[in-house]
Amino acid sequence: MRRLNRKKTLNLVKELDAFPKVPVSYVETSAIGGTVSLIAFTTMALLTIMEFSVYQDTWMKYEYEVDKDFSSKLRINIDITVAMKCHYVGADVLDLAETMVAPADGLVYEPVIFDLSPQQREWQRMLQTIQSRLQEEHSLQDVIFKSAFKSASTALPPREDNSLQPPDACRIHGHLYVNKVAGNFHITVGKAIPHPRGHAHLAALVSHDSYNFSHRIDHLSFGELVPGIINPLDGTEKIAIDHNQMFQYFITVVPTKLNTYKISADTHQFSVTERERAINHAAGSHGVSGIFMKYDLSSLMVTVTEEHMPFWQFLVRLCGIIGGIFSTTGPGWPHKQPLTSYKK
Repeated sequence: MRRLNRKKTLNLVKELDAFPKVPVSYVETSAIGGTVSLIAFTTMALLTIMEFSVYQDTWMKYEYEVDKDFSSKLRINIDITVAMKCHYVGADVLDLAETMVAPADGLVYEPVIFDLSPQQREWQRMLQTIQSRLQEEHSLQDVIFKSAFKSASTALPPREDNSLQPPDACRIHGHLYVNKVAGNFHITVGKAIPHPRGHAHLAALVSHDSYNFSHRIDHLSFGELVPGIINPLDGTEKIAIDHNQMFQYFITVVPTKLNTYKISADTHQFSVTERERAINHAAGSHGVSGIFMKYDLSSLMVTVTEEHMPFWQFLVRLCGIIGGIFSTTGPGWPHKQPLTSYKK
């Protein structure tokens, strides 16, 4: 009885087959059918290869939320060369809370030659070319995010020549930790000293003829250092046309969490607006000569995540391609045609 029931069940399932079946004796092969089969299988192979390349590719997903972290410190990474001797200039940060960060906390003053060597100049031109491409094609930033290697370096290479020229500039490099409020990082004449009403610089002992705030920004970033990332001011070079020249950079800093398959970091992106003018009190252009970087923090935080197509989705899409083409051409039509007449 059980065997009979099983046979009845199998017969019932066979009867439910809705796909038409043409007996082999009623079909014949043809050149047209073979050509269609060849085209169909070639198309399936090409689409499968293309789908596999899409599966291997990744994309960056951007998410936005309110930055709730106000208690932590903000790291500023600096590498700036000023065309003045180190004992003539001073660098420090003053924020809205009137908190001054002394340069001894993390900045190094290194006497250097302002003019670059041929190898260094070539490196700077390459960096400036990348910057111009990034301004024109914003999608390249995603490529940089995905290709960040821990071994990559964007630092200015050392001089390859042994120049006997005495140092005429000062390279200020290192990092500072500041409060997460708006502030002003500046480099001006004289060393900074504490003051009951803020701070001051000992500029009276420096002759105005020694003022030269021509400068080169080899690196400026906020937050954790991410190797391989090109920041907006990297490679910037400004030449002062006047002794009393003021250079201003207005920076908006956006906290950013970067999560890729190669690196994870809490860093910051920023946008910048530049302005420069000569100080002339007689003409109404007031101010202090120097380099001023006024930064403010955005209240939004950006999370950048590298995403990949799931394997199950790749299989579904692959089955859809193969099954779609196979069902469209049909198992009987591509290489065989039903006989519509009988031979007598």
